[in-house]
Amino acid sequence: MDRVEMRRVGSDTPMGRMMREYWIPAALSSEMVAGGAPVRLLVMGEKLIVFRDGMGQVGVVDHRCPHRGASLFFGRNEKDGLRCVYHGWKFDVEGKCLDQPNVVERDKTLDKSPARAYRATDRNGLIWVYMGPRAVPPPLPDFGPLEFPGDQLIVAASQARCNWLQALEGAIDNSHTGFLHRTELENRLKRGGSGPDTELLRYFLACQNPELEALDAEWGTMYGNRRPARPGTAYWRVGHFVFPFWSIPTPGPFGRDRQVLGWIPMDDTHTFHISLRWAGNDRGPRAQESAIIETLPNTTDWYGRWIPAANAENDYQMDREAQLRGDSYTGIQRIPNQDRMAYESMGEMSDYDVEHLKSSDLMISRTRRRLFAAAEAHERGTMPPAVDNPSICNGARGGDYLAAENLKFIDSYREQMREIDKAGAAVEVK
Repeated sequence: MDRVEMRRVGSDTPMGRMMREYWIPAALSSEMVAGGAPVRLLVMGEKLIVFRDGMGQVGVVDHRCPHRGASLFFGRNEKDGLRCVYHGWKFDVEGKCLDQPNVVERDKTLDKSPARAYRATDRNGLIWVYMGPRAVPPPLPDFGPLEFPGDQLIVAASQARCNWLQALEGAIDNSHTGFLHRTELENRLKRGGSGPDTELLRYFLACQNPELEALDAEWGTMYGNRRPARPGTAYWRVGHFVFPFWSIPTPGPFGRDRQVLGWIPMDDTHTFHISLRWAGNDRGPRAQESAIIETLPNTTDWYGRWIPAANAENDYQMDREAQLRGDSYTGIQRIPNQDRMAYESMGEMSDYDVEHLKSSDLMISRTRRRLFAAAEAHERGTMPPAVDNPSICNGARGGDYLAAENLKFIDSYREQMREIDKAGAAVEVK
């Protein structure tokens, strides 16, 4: 299969069909007000409308009214459904037609005129939509911060103007951190004091070319970066790719912080990015720095939501003088802006033919193979990982730690899992 085609997500593509087997987070719960204005929603290349009716129920429907095709974005949000202002037809959150006021009684066909709707639910501070073929959707994901209710999460959203996979790859490419984010990490080290976090950060900054291992796991892929540490130990930084578009970064010491990042395709060249972080620990400025992204006011057009204030149009607010003075490695403030510059500057869809992947890119190449192989297998009838058993993803934890120098990566990881929640036996690697 062509590598460009494999990254496309339309309903007529292998990757698009595979992704539609999963629940997809499409908006923040806070965007939906009961009885409020409908919101244009672009998900997996489809133009949809999301609304919360007057009773608080959430609906996701095709933006076209099934009567004549006028957009339901302009509809009236009433207590029990959304009414098209063109001819007054009304639809509930499941797409059922409730009223055809312009039609004489003998010609009404309410049961034969539904709006195309998808199953939707509100959980973890997110509006989820199921766009797949099943009459009964699979279970919702429940790993990482998704195990906690929304009021225990720090939720942030932004939009990336590029293909979803290259944005996701930026989150699982751990070797860039010591360069792209070096100034921020050095500043963090200066104010860090003498605690264990500072010790680990010192080992991290001391080595810019760590040994990398990347492995297949039940939930996707996982990596471990190994650096020298105190005598008899090694310093590991661990992260994961989780099907179909999640990444688990290294938010802090293993077992303490819980974070997951979502890279949800709006279409082939725009990505809805969400960050969910458990607020159960008081992590102070460090958590806020990585979670909160300054965005412009939302507009009502298809691409108008969650646009970062630092973006390609203003060169990500780069300060070239600060870079030249040596005050900043990149001249771009804050880690999320630096990351976005990197993956967006590759173009709307990166060209694999100009890449020269090295051993430091093992996680990138392994994840591509795993994703593309799963999409091809799905075309042959094999269900992709974690659709029906999302609990397997609970074996995926990110963080950094010290381990005995002689331990292999997966053995050191299992040891850490046993220490935090006795789940080491559930961690299986192919």
